Amino acid sequence: MTNQQSPLVVKLGGAALSCSETLSKLFGAIAQYQEQAQRPIVIVHGGGYLVDELMAKLQLTTIKKDGLRVTPHEQISFIAGALAGTANKMLQGQAIKNGLNAIGLCLADGGLCHIEQLDPELGAVGLATPGNPALLQALFNLGGLPIISSIGLTNDGEIMNVNADQAAVAVAGALDAELVLLSDVSGVLDGKGHLLTSLDEPQASALITQQVITDGMIVKVKAALSAANDLGRPIEVASWRYPDKLSKLFAGQSIGTRFLPC
Repeated sequence: MTNQQSPLVVKLGGAALSCSETLSKLFGAIAQYQEQAQRPIVIVHGGGYLVDELMAKLQLTTIKKDGLRVTPHEQISFIAGALAGTANKMLQGQAIKNGLNAIGLCLADGGLCHIEQLDPELGAVGLATPGNPALLQALFNLGGLPIISSIGLTNDGEIMNVNADQAAVAVAGALDAELVLLSDVSGVLDGKGHLLTSLDEPQASALITQQVITDGMIVKVKAALSAANDLGRPIEVASWRYPDKLSKLFAGQSIGTRFLPC
C-alpha cells in the first residue's frame, strides 16, 4: 500500500460492533492514519450478529447456504433496518465521537454499485458490481469518511442484502482502491492452526477441498481472491481485534493473510 493517493477501502466485520472499546480504538487509528497520510478511507460493513439477534427476537429461522444468508423477500425490510439502519448509525456515531467527518451510506447511493439478484434460491440476496464513484470522490474532497452498509437496490428498486466482503470488493473496484478485509479472525489458518502469511488461488482451492477453509471463511477467501485478481493487487485479510496494529496495516505492512493475484 505504497500509493498514498489511492483510496483505501476497509471492510469491517459486523461482530466488531459488539465492542465499543475496540471500535473507538479502530476509528482512533483511522483518524490518526488519515491525518498523517492524507489518504481517503472508506468503511464498508456488515452486521450479521445484529441480524441474528433480530431474527431470534422475531422468532424467525436463519438459514445459510455456502456461507451466505438466505434472505426471504418478506424478511428483507427487517434485515435492511438492522444493517443500513442500526449497524450503520452505530458505526457512524462512534466515528463522529472519534472526531471523524463520517457519512452513512448504502451501496445504492449515487449509483456507487450496480446490484442484481444473485440467486433466486437465496431470495433477496444481491450481487454488487462497481458503479459510479463520483459521490464518494465528492465526499473525499470535503474530508468525509463514507461508512457504507452492504444493503443495495436493483434497477427495479428492490432491496437486496449483499455479502459485506463482496460489497467491499465492488466498492474498491468502483474507486480503483486498495482493500483490507477486517474480521474477528487474524487471517487464514492452515490445517495445524498456523497463520498463512500469503495465499493464492491454487492453495486456497486445495484448503477448501481439504475442508480446512469452511463456511463463511470460504466466502471471505473467494471475495479476497476475486478482489486481488480484479484489482490486480494483493488484498489483506486481518483482524480488527488489535487496533494498535492497524496503523501498520494501513501503511502497507502485512499483519494477516495477504491474497495474491494470479
